[in-house]
Amino acid sequence: MNTDANNRIVEFEEKPAQPKSTKASMGIYIFDWQRLRNMLVTAEKSKVGMSDFGKNVIPNYLESGESVYAYEFSGYWKDVGTIESLWEANMEYISPENALDSRNRQWKIYSRNLISPPNFLGANAHVEDSLVVDGCFVDGTVKHSILSTGAQVREGAEVLDSVIMSGAIIGQGAKIKRAIIGEGAIISDGVEIDGTDEVQVVGYNEVVGVATDED
Repeated sequence: MNTDANNRIVEFEEKPAQPKSTKASMGIYIFDWQRLRNMLVTAEKSKVGMSDFGKNVIPNYLESGESVYAYEFSGYWKDVGTIESLWEANMEYISPENALDSRNRQWKIYSRNLISPPNFLGANAHVEDSLVVDGCFVDGTVKHSILSTGAQVREGAEVLDSVIMSGAIIGQGAKIKRAIIGEGAIISDGVEIDGTDEVQVVGYNEVVGVATDED
């Protein structure tokens, strides 16, 4: 987008191949509801597509002469529109070099918190530089990774540079590297998932290998 000296937007284009400016939209918009509604109703009557804020609504506002302003944000933000960028954002979250700090009480986190038992680290557990949420069971090795609520890393399993979603199970002796394991997924004993060349993804409730006992 391009803005004038007062941050009024004078030009807006969604994900152009050749950007004219270094300013990017965060995809967060605040509207006067009545004006937005009127524009959407008019567009619907005239069969004008208004399915996307960046591609349709904002450009239409500008063409109609509406005053649209940008707010310059200097904090952390990342476009997570790809698997790679989603993985990067999670790794940055637990990186000591990043400005993000989940322990900062002034930084409000809006989330759906489940009531879960405390984490349990077994006799074989080894955890480094990782975020482990409530309800997790770890009896393997976890390094620079995120374990979401209720995730399990069983004996002899290794998890490196990965995101394990809620309720996922990493079976005994399994090896996970640079991967995103979906909610409720089961990685069976001895399975290896290596995302060295490209971040690997296992879908929600997907089973890789022979199903592991879920207890």
